Amino acid sequence: MTVISGRFQHRVAAITGGASGVGREAAARIAAEGGRVFLWDRDERALAAAAAAIPGAQTARVDVADAADVARAAEAAFRAHGRLDILVASAGITGPTAPLWEYPIEEWRRVIDIDLHGIFNSCRAVVPLMLKNDYGRIVNISSVAGKEGNPNASAYSTAKAGVIGLTKSLGKELAPTGVRVNCITPATFKSPILAQLPQSQIDYMKSKIPMGRLGEVEEVAALVCWLASEECSFSTAATFDISGGRTTY
Repeated sequence: MTVISGRFQHRVAAITGGASGVGREAAARIAAEGGRVFLWDRDERALAAAAAAIPGAQTARVDVADAADVARAAEAAFRAHGRLDILVASAGITGPTAPLWEYPIEEWRRVIDIDLHGIFNSCRAVVPLMLKNDYGRIVNISSVAGKEGNPNASAYSTAKAGVIGLTKSLGKELAPTGVRVNCITPATFKSPILAQLPQSQIDYMKSKIPMGRLGEVEEVAALVCWLASEECSFSTAATFDISGGRTTY
């Protein structure tokens, strides 16, 4: 991890899905660069492990699909420091691997609730708090699946496409303010979320990457942290690819 000293000095960040994967890696980097981080996740054991590894990290068990739960966590973070500057919305699940006509209805709803409604709930909770200080950086984690659609992953692809649309809309709404809103569309990268997928699906997604390898979580976190920094001042309502050459538009 390359650290840029003091880049997040005096900044307060909330990271959904912050107990593992890109959320945890981004949180570690923000903390190492001077920021105060709040890790929001449903997995209490993983939260405890992440907090032990990231100096100064504070944790809260948060279900992003529950709007009231997210709002409570956001208000608590704001009260603690009088500001909430950064949201990294990375909580997500893959859902089953199945063709649409066989996709379980309840699992469809669960994926949409977490992967799309969860980002809506998170953005809705933090924006009014960011506007109090006329500063904010929101980084929503979408996926290349939201652009291209992955077969046998209709719920995930649909949710991630929705994240792109939400980001573009919210970014334009907030463009006259000091709050910037962007999203990233990674191709497959090494993360605990891969444990939710059969190897055949992982192999399919890897085969689509011209570099011939999966991304590293550190590579994704590096892009997240630039978008979460003051350096990202003239980009908003935008989608940033990190796909090893897979994405074509």
